[in-house]
Amino acid sequence: MSYQVLARKWRPKSFGTLVGQEHVVRALTHALATGRLHHAWLFTGTRGVGKTTISRILAKALNCETGITAEPCGECEACKAIDADRFPDYVEMDAASNRGVDDMAALLDKAVYAPVQGRYKVYMIDEVHMLTGHAFNAMLKTLEEPPEHVKFILATTDPQKIPVTVLSRCLQFNLKQMPPGHIVDHLTRILQAEAVPFEPGALRHLAKAANGSMRDALSLLDQSIAHGAGKVEEEQVTHMLGTVGDDHLYAVLDALAAGSVAGLMAVADGMEARSLSFDAALQSLASLFHRIALAQHAPEAIADEVERARIVAYVGAFDAEFLQLAYQIAIHGRDELPLAPDEYTGFAMTLLRLHAFRPEQPAALGGPGVAPAGSGQARGPVPAAVQAPAASPGAPAGGTAAAANPPAAQASPSPSAGAAPGAGRQGEAAASPRPAASGAAASPSLASSPTAGAPSRPPAAAPRHAEAVAPKPAAAETPQGDHDVPPWEDLPPEAYAGDYSAFAAAPQDGPAASAPDRPVPPRVEAELRQVPADAAPRAAEPDPAASRPQAAGGDVAALLAMGDWRGLIRALGLSGLMRELAQHCEWLDFDDGELRLRLSNAHRHLFDMNRAAAERLQDMLGNAAGRALRVRIEVGDIAGETPAQRDEAERRVRHADAVAALEADPFVRELIERFDATLVENSVKPL
Repeated sequence: MSYQVLARKWRPKSFGTLVGQEHVVRALTHALATGRLHHAWLFTGTRGVGKTTISRILAKALNCETGITAEPCGECEACKAIDADRFPDYVEMDAASNRGVDDMAALLDKAVYAPVQGRYKVYMIDEVHMLTGHAFNAMLKTLEEPPEHVKFILATTDPQKIPVTVLSRCLQFNLKQMPPGHIVDHLTRILQAEAVPFEPGALRHLAKAANGSMRDALSLLDQSIAHGAGKVEEEQVTHMLGTVGDDHLYAVLDALAAGSVAGLMAVADGMEARSLSFDAALQSLASLFHRIALAQHAPEAIADEVERARIVAYVGAFDAEFLQLAYQIAIHGRDELPLAPDEYTGFAMTLLRLHAFRPEQPAALGGPGVAPAGSGQARGPVPAAVQAPAASPGAPAGGTAAAANPPAAQASPSPSAGAAPGAGRQGEAAASPRPAASGAAASPSLASSPTAGAPSRPPAAAPRHAEAVAPKPAAAETPQGDHDVPPWEDLPPEAYAGDYSAFAAAPQDGPAASAPDRPVPPRVEAELRQVPADAAPRAAEPDPAASRPQAAGGDVAALLAMGDWRGLIRALGLSGLMRELAQHCEWLDFDDGELRLRLSNAHRHLFDMNRAAAERLQDMLGNAAGRALRVRIEVGDIAGETPAQRDEAERRVRHADAVAALEADPFVRELIERFDATLVENSVKPL
């Protein structure tokens, strides 16, 4: 007797043995039990999910000699004939090869005759979406009102191609793909019944490769039994499928957890030697990262106990954030495989990317930490040669002492504390708070350069915005050789702050005056001529916001007498919601100890949010003025100008002046003319 494949041998013969389509079975069994039988059913779903099987079981249920039942006996002549595909009243037609209107007309001509042997004539049209439009139109009338003894069963893998006129005449059932767990259980029962030795891990690989199709799973099972010489083993199945086994994936996880690049490359080399699919490996790796993340948040969602026990070991080895990043790296690495020089390179670079983006490992107590990837710091202890470069024999002692002793350089004094008049930029670089890792002040070549000992300009007084000007590193002291330094890269801080009195205070004779080491821009030089030589340096102006104490009673009284509401707001030092409310109020009148203000209708919400604002403002004014005052705020249209409107007008004027100054700058004009540059006015911030 010839061999019968497992997919046909183990085809379900009843609704009770059907796997994975419970929703369809429930509807059909209830309809058969209650006698509510429709004349047309449409089964949709991918290949191998049970469309033809359900059609045959339904035909047996309708024609069983025991009567219309949800549990056909399987022993009568009708049931046996349907299982053997020789029942005259059950016709299976393939619409892919009989798709014309003539084929449909021939079928419908036979439908008018009574059944030969059974109770109903059942016409099963497979892949019905392949019928032509004329064939669909030819069957519409019969499909809507067929003879009482005719039942239609339509099956398709693409219901989108079926006309809605046909869909509306059928009961539609969407068959789901088989879950991997259902496939594994079904294969286990079959192998136990066939007495074939097997490993559970091998069945999981077969279920995954079947991709939701039970027929594909049974076909792969047939192939794996032949490949394993009567056994179903996991290693043989992975070789047969050409997929990556779990051992390779878990080896990647172990190498990632240990931070071993050699381990990662060993996995890639082993896969290349066995000609395994790198695309499938990245797909499986992403799925594994997903299952580990799932085990972190909902371990009960992993139904397979064996898989759950193995995954739990990696739950604590990786952070939840890293698992999300690793998942993204895996799926993007898979997309980039066609762009790589070869698949091995693309897979190896993906593994290296996973290693490079590992989270920072905490250092042991007293030991060196591990810097995160991409931070520019070496992992592990820093070599001594990198920590403090040795000074050259001819270097000045002051230049390298600060570089070799970073803690001493950290505690740099203020610019005015003991700064010698002849100290140049070398002294400023030695006292700079920048760390030695910047490579500027600690460079031996710079310390021993011929210009290191040359006299330079004396230190200038602190500019008006000295707190916003960072000290210039010593690396900017490039020797004046064959190349020119662009003037805009070496302008003194005073040129940006708009204060050139420091240059006027500098000595007019000596090396710094006769041969300056940097050219002074013409714009700066023209303004310097207008500053007297004996002009004292301008002291740094204090921040108005920092020196805003409560005004004295006389000052507040004077401001009240002048009607300067904007000055009163500043004198009182209002802040927060109170300041916002006062800024949008207009001064109306002050008479007999009563201050009247008007708030604009557009900002009424500020008063609604703070009903006690008038009382608080009244108390603050009274305390500052030293006498009892009353404040009344009314809401209406603004006739004059509020402090907020005046501040906004001044801001616009300052912004326009700053934009005009930049547009008039020669360097900016040159950039616009040469490189077709554009000045983004919104980015200009006046000082």
